Amino acid sequence: MAKRAKKRTTRKTAARRPRQAPKMLSDLFLETLKDIYFAENKIIKTLPKMAKAAHSKDLAAAFNKHLRETQGQVKRLDQIFKMLGKPARGKPCEAINGITDEGAEIMKDFKNAPALDAGLLAAAQAVEHYEISRYGTLRTWAEELGMPDAARLLQATLDEEEATDHTLTELATSVINLEAEEEYRAAA
Repeated sequence: MAKRAKKRTTRKTAARRPRQAPKMLSDLFLETLKDIYFAENKIIKTLPKMAKAAHSKDLAAAFNKHLRETQGQVKRLDQIFKMLGKPARGKPCEAINGITDEGAEIMKDFKNAPALDAGLLAAAQAVEHYEISRYGTLRTWAEELGMPDAARLLQATLDEEEATDHTLTELATSVINLEAEEEYRAAA
């Protein structure tokens, strides 16, 4: 009998709640756009710190180049928000907060250590991989939602993110990781 009473209460409560419209792909697109907008603005604040902390001039230059690209990427996102008739606003992104917190921890824990640049580079690649995932998804959704102009802008950013990831990989394998190991051996 207790179960019946509980079910009746649940039905009554459910009947009083207004029904929400079902969430559509366009809603998910907008929410994800807000997420990456927040992330890009966070990255704009983080890259100068990483460039300053880097020992390698090449790594610092890569961070500064990507800072300029990221500023352009935010402008593209502004254009997409405008196409949607929505204000360009971010929503807190726990993923990017976690990744940038790891980068800050590396800067603190490895300050003046041989492996600092390798750690900075790894943190930067974690950011790039997150961005590549988001932009690839957003581009695909824009295509499916019949927004070719937004898809084109998102693809341009995706191309830049993939190029940055490639540059960072090249730096890691040709210079940064090797220098970290050499510095360690010289100190040992």
